[in-house]
Formats: sequence, structure tokens, C-alpha cells
Amino acid sequence: MGGGHTTVSEYADELISVPRAHLALELRQDDGGLKLSHQDRLLVECPLTRGGMVAAGYLAKALGVKIPPAGESVTARVSTGVLFRAVSISSLDFNIEESFKLLDRWLEEAE
Repeated sequence: MGGGHTTVSEYADELISVPRAHLALELRQDDGGLKLSHQDRLLVECPLTRGGMVAAGYLAKALGVKIPPAGESVTARVSTGVLFRAVSISSLDFNIEESFKLLDRWLEEAE
């Protein structure tokens, strides 16, 4: 579970646990919010709430893609290290000031 606004699946943890250079991920926006998946299995879900959309924006940035328009998706090819940072960023509690220090560092690493 993310910072009260994002849901991270157990499958995300499983996928991250085996280092890989290239994972094809799909970032899709629908009526419920933004969803990140791998081979049609949900990794992260950011709901259409203020906190969820903040997390979604940073998640997309960490993956090196833009948030797709509603009803569409984009593909990101990343390593498990990048996925780990993206999932970690989406799990931050943005109501806590210290979270932004971690966010800045992780986004810098992602670049």
C-alpha cells in the first residue's frame, strides 16, 4: 500500500526482486485513475484523487513517460532499478515534508 493514496501490488515486489535490464510496462489512464502494469498484471494503481494524481505524475516522470490521456496508454521500457524507484516514489506520503527530499533524490537518479 502506498502513502494512503496509491496501491502497490505484491506482484510489483516480486517483479522487482529479480534484476532485469528491460521490462515493458504499460501506463494506462482510465475512469478510475492511472494504472501501471506488466504483462496485464497490475503493479501500481493511483486513483483519481488529489494525492493519487500527484503520485501518478511523479510515477510517470520516474518512468520517463508522460501521463497518457484518459482511455489511452503509453509503454515504458525500464530496468527493475527504475521500476523500484518509480514504485517507491508513488508510495511516498506527500503530506510529509521529508518525502520531497526523497522524491528529489530519486527523480535525480531516474534521470
